[in-house]
Amino acid sequence: MFTGKYKIADKVIEVTSLHEKVHNYCKDYASDEVADFWVSTTQEDIDFEAQREIICAEREGREPLKSSDDYREELAVYRKIAEKMPDYNTVLFHGSVIAVDGQGFLFTAKSGTGKSTHTRLWREYFGDKAIMVNDDKPLLKITDNGVIAYGTPYNGKHQLGCNMSVPLKALCIITRGEKNSIVRIEKSDAYAMLLQQVYRPIKTLQMAKTLRLIDELAVNVELYRLTCNMDIEAAEVAFNGMKG
Repeated sequence: MFTGKYKIADKVIEVTSLHEKVHNYCKDYASDEVADFWVSTTQEDIDFEAQREIICAEREGREPLKSSDDYREELAVYRKIAEKMPDYNTVLFHGSVIAVDGQGFLFTAKSGTGKSTHTRLWREYFGDKAIMVNDDKPLLKITDNGVIAYGTPYNGKHQLGCNMSVPLKALCIITRGEKNSIVRIEKSDAYAMLLQQVYRPIKTLQMAKTLRLIDELAVNVELYRLTCNMDIEAAEVAFNGMKG
């Protein structure tokens, strides 16, 4: 068994695992503070992730991934963290967060649409002014004063992100198109995508808390829909439309 403590989204989590790789993955978030809560994994948790791989592959019409148990345990740990986070008004969200001038912009889309490609355009357009917070699975804390986006160890296959937080200025749903345009949308226009992209807990009580947090998220950040191509102009159009 391996144990370590990590501070993620301002909460200290003590993790006990079967494999050491989990702790190597989270090393940039190591903490010696008192834990707010604990998670531990079993072989059953790892097997559950293996079954999910098969189900997702069947749903998407592809061959299942051939992941190792230590990689599956990383997912199992993050799933347990995500299950607990609604207790702290925080949700796991599937998207790419980039910060410019101290404000965060979250891009989300259906798989394969190009949210990571779009944030790469932002890094090309803004250079050092643009900082990747998290390219895949940020945590969002919803407060009375707005939403805070946090970097996490779980930042996508290219490992783009860092241990930082930023006030979230806007959440933008990306669709592909020939011309670049951006429009402000209402909660009703965005809700289906928000529900799809948030982590949906297994436990009923935690799911109820998550639904409440989605409602608050939609009220506390500006919502946009961006139609874009892969030209660098898309970054300029998106930023100018959202910066206020």
